[in-house]
Amino acid sequence: MDFNVLRNLISRYCAGEEYWVDSRTVYIGHKEPPPAAEAYIPQRYPDNRIVSSKYTLWNFIPKNLFEQFRRIANFYFLLIFLVQLIIDTPTSPVTSGLPLFFVITVTAIKQGYEDWLRHKADCSINECPVDMVQQGTVVRTQSSKLRVGDVVMVREDETFPCDLILLSSSRSDGTCYVTTTSLDGESSHKTYYAVPDTMAFKTEQEVDSLHATIECEQPQPDLYKFVGRINIYKEREDPIARPLGAENLLLRGATLKNTGHIYAVAIYTGMDTKMALNYQSKSQKRSAVEKSMNAFLIVYLCILISKAVINTVLKYAWQWSADHDEPWYNHRTEIDRERHVVIRAFTDFLAFMVLFNYIIPVSMYVTVEMQKFLGSYFIAWDKDMYDEELGVGAQVNTSDLNEELGQVEYVFTDKTGTLTENNMEFIECCVDGHVYIPHAICNGQILSAASSIDMIDSSPGGYRREHEDLFFRALCLCHTVQVKEEETVDSIKRGIHLGKPTSFYISSSPDEVALVEGMKRLGYTYLRLKDSHMEILNKDDEIERFELLHVLNFDSVRRRMSVIVKSSSGEYLLFCKGADTSIFPRVVSGKVEQVRARVEQNAVEGLRTLCVAYRSLSPAEYEEACHQLSDAKLALKDREQRLAQAYDLIERDFTLLGATAVEDRLQEKAADTIESLQKAGMKVWVLTGDKMETAAATCYASKLFRRSTQILELTKKRTEEQSLHDVLFDLSRTVLRQRSLSGLSVECQDYGLIIDGATLSAVLKPSPESSGSGNYKEIFLEISRNCSAVLCCRMAPLQKAQIVKLIKASKEHPITLAIGDGANDVSMILEAHVGIGIMGKEGRQAARNSDYAIPKFKHLKKMLLVHGHFYYIRIAELVQYFFYKNVCFIFPQFLYQFFCGFSQQPLYDTAYLTLYNISFTSLPILLYSLIEKHISIEMLKRDPTLYRDVAKNALLRWPVFLYWTCLGLFNACIFFFGAYFLFDNTTFTSNGQLMTTNTQMMFGNWTFGTLVFTVLVFTVTLKLALDTHHWTWINHFVIWGSLLFYVIFSLLWGGIIWPFLNYQRMYYVFMQMLSSGPAWLGIILLIAISLLPDVVKKVLCRTLWPTATERAQRVRADGVYEGSVSPATGPDPSPVAGGGGSESDMLCPARTCEGERGGEGVRAARTYDSMMSHNPITTFSASP
Repeated sequence: MDFNVLRNLISRYCAGEEYWVDSRTVYIGHKEPPPAAEAYIPQRYPDNRIVSSKYTLWNFIPKNLFEQFRRIANFYFLLIFLVQLIIDTPTSPVTSGLPLFFVITVTAIKQGYEDWLRHKADCSINECPVDMVQQGTVVRTQSSKLRVGDVVMVREDETFPCDLILLSSSRSDGTCYVTTTSLDGESSHKTYYAVPDTMAFKTEQEVDSLHATIECEQPQPDLYKFVGRINIYKEREDPIARPLGAENLLLRGATLKNTGHIYAVAIYTGMDTKMALNYQSKSQKRSAVEKSMNAFLIVYLCILISKAVINTVLKYAWQWSADHDEPWYNHRTEIDRERHVVIRAFTDFLAFMVLFNYIIPVSMYVTVEMQKFLGSYFIAWDKDMYDEELGVGAQVNTSDLNEELGQVEYVFTDKTGTLTENNMEFIECCVDGHVYIPHAICNGQILSAASSIDMIDSSPGGYRREHEDLFFRALCLCHTVQVKEEETVDSIKRGIHLGKPTSFYISSSPDEVALVEGMKRLGYTYLRLKDSHMEILNKDDEIERFELLHVLNFDSVRRRMSVIVKSSSGEYLLFCKGADTSIFPRVVSGKVEQVRARVEQNAVEGLRTLCVAYRSLSPAEYEEACHQLSDAKLALKDREQRLAQAYDLIERDFTLLGATAVEDRLQEKAADTIESLQKAGMKVWVLTGDKMETAAATCYASKLFRRSTQILELTKKRTEEQSLHDVLFDLSRTVLRQRSLSGLSVECQDYGLIIDGATLSAVLKPSPESSGSGNYKEIFLEISRNCSAVLCCRMAPLQKAQIVKLIKASKEHPITLAIGDGANDVSMILEAHVGIGIMGKEGRQAARNSDYAIPKFKHLKKMLLVHGHFYYIRIAELVQYFFYKNVCFIFPQFLYQFFCGFSQQPLYDTAYLTLYNISFTSLPILLYSLIEKHISIEMLKRDPTLYRDVAKNALLRWPVFLYWTCLGLFNACIFFFGAYFLFDNTTFTSNGQLMTTNTQMMFGNWTFGTLVFTVLVFTVTLKLALDTHHWTWINHFVIWGSLLFYVIFSLLWGGIIWPFLNYQRMYYVFMQMLSSGPAWLGIILLIAISLLPDVVKKVLCRTLWPTATERAQRVRADGVYEGSVSPATGPDPSPVAGGGGSESDMLCPARTCEGERGGEGVRAARTYDSMMSHNPITTFSASP
């Protein structure tokens, strides 16, 4: 049996579900079904306790230790510590055990505190009171005691204690309003419905009399999907089955609003709720820096093993002669002599491993974690990334990828709501080729000049008039808009006009609100949905009522939505609106060509277009449609597929009515942000589901494409004219020819690629024509690499993720970033190395699933160019510095073995070995990694090309790593041999002690080691001081304070006879060393010689081969900045009217830039002069 299958069976059995099925049956009120119904099979479900904590009081220590020792560095030091305990090693087990204990303890305290906070939060949730209906009365109990099948009563402004199915509400229509802010961030009110058969139960007694069961799917984490049905049993009647969907499911964590109370039944409890199932963490992302750290660690581990092997071999080679055996005063025991040489060699090898193990920096991992955790607060505290309108700033959902923000090579961005404001404005509509342009209205903001307008002219003929009425009625009826009175929505007080409260529209889709508001300006006002009837006010101020029979909801596959309504005359009508590609193939009549021409023209101008069609249903056709929909909705298995098939059969044979055009304005500074990212060397790709023409217009407005950009099309239209093979090879020859010319004195052509979803699917599929490679991926990648920007239109959410994955897996393995604002962007956000969510108007799904969240697209510029740059510089220095200072620390110990007969004698005292990485050298580098600014923020924003200096992991490449390692080896040699030559000439004193003649110091092992250690500590600390560019009082305090702490500690450690020590070998050593004037001079000289090569290297490189960053630093020192006018960067962009760029960078000559409402490249004035001869236009003017 497959292991995964076996594991699932075991987990299900342990969960109490011995007989696992795809659905569960819930008995409302725990009442058994009638005898004639199905058999009563009680099932066990988890209680309603929420457990988000990882540990308990009993398993904290073993579980936490297990998790920590899974890290290779911790496990390695544990092995070293055990070796020191088992065999006779040259150093005390304390030297390895204490740093390891410190690291493990600090991490355990941090994780234990975080888990304690989770326990407190769990207790507060589990103990909150809940009203439960039992035997016709309301009983108050704790939330944790709820069980599946319990009926609960929830009052207004209370949070749902578990996942519930709505049975009835205090509202007469059986609806309730809910906010899901804690789940997906959407603060707008959503409407949920009770089934008609239970909505009449208004009291506890009536609800308690309900006899019903619910069959539904097993728990799954998708917040927006639910499949089930309710079976209602009545006396002497067949059970009634009603479908249940997401519109009936109230999720745990959501809040009841504008409804007095509701009755609902619990179907998912505790850890089975959708909110709890979404607790599970996303797949762990690893940064390029972390991968480099691990690679460097492996190199140093190999160096450690090599040192141990070399010393072991040399020891036995040196001791081969009897004269070089153990000294006379250290006779080996007979047991040691009788042991096998292999065992003795292996023991010595382990001893050398222990002696040199400090080359592996265990404290580096703790320092890196602290740097990432503390450094992430700088993003959240950044006032420049705070949005006043939304009242939120940037959020950090994971701190593990801070430095990855400085390594981004590809940016994949959504269009709607990310580059644009997702604030739709109705521009025009076209009915049978006739264009109607109302006055401006935008999401409830009515301009005073347009307080009243003339209605539609009644002069058109009967056919045109009939289609006009149908068109306007279709847009008033085909939507899911709610009508609200004055209240606060999205932290904005809405619904007040001229000081009087009025109604306004809200919806999860800004497009629908714009269309309904546009119809209101054209004379047709949607009033309300009441008792399943939609009411509209027509142009004659007459109220028309349509019974809403079915809603065929929008989905990204069909790209359309429909409603079936019944007019007051009894006529059945199917109204449908959707994308042109999903409507035109289903149209059998209407003025298709005229409408298509208008749609294409609006798309070229950057407008979002929708087509509207209708179909009149006969009673027989309606009954057939009802039967198909009912069967599909009642299905528990494959409901979505069956619904899609039913929709496909119903939505056909349309009569085309017309099309609409709404505008989504570009976000503020979106064009400037994209231009800066491109200057920084990043490739920007726009991935959108919009039409090619609409998306291309936005790309021109946002400066992704320029007027000089040559557009390469890889679209379905072109592949229908040529084979995909020919198109790909034509494009490949074009870009490769240009690349071959780029080395000559020919101006380089700028290319932009446009690809649609259908062609992308063909590219990603294996092709029979290319038997060698099997697919066209490599050709497509080669083309895209040579394009400055790429637009992918008509993309499904999964295709967005496929694009990101394709680029990630290419041979260069570039670092990718995906940014979006909607649920359809979550897949690519999770797929990219770094995912950024926009806290926009399509909910907070993207922000919840992202690594970072920002209010607006413009904040991406500072996030990458400033924060990313700083984070990478800091952590790269941290990693290289840790390895460097440990080489300086341990290599003298290796050299010392050549002068002590490879006897494994330590060079440094135990205290120094223990505290070197914990105390003496830890704080300066931690502070450096938090506050270092090698260049000013303003300069980084002004010259984006500085980002290129740190791209492609520039500071953690192997040549840089080798330089730091060689510098550490050089310094270590200077420390050791410099101190060695100070002790070169020695004489015996009258009391038998050995004294150096040139320094007048007592000569000894610990004096020698202390001198080397003193030079070491000062050198590595001053090396960090030389690398520091941004000095504050904190830097001075930490750097000089660390050196002072070392001196004071050494004085105390060697100046007092400590009673708890078995030895006093360091007594008076440090003070005696400092009492020698030549020793002081020698220390200063050795420090200067050690630092000299690095200083010389920096001076030469800055003078002869300066980087852009070093040139900027030099210019900054001179007080003048000229980086933005260098040939490599081009002139610094200056804002034009509207902040978006020159008119030559816009796509459509019919649109000119305006600065209205602070737009970016924004809304341009509409000009129709060139179109007057083609399309008659009906306009509306304000009444005086």
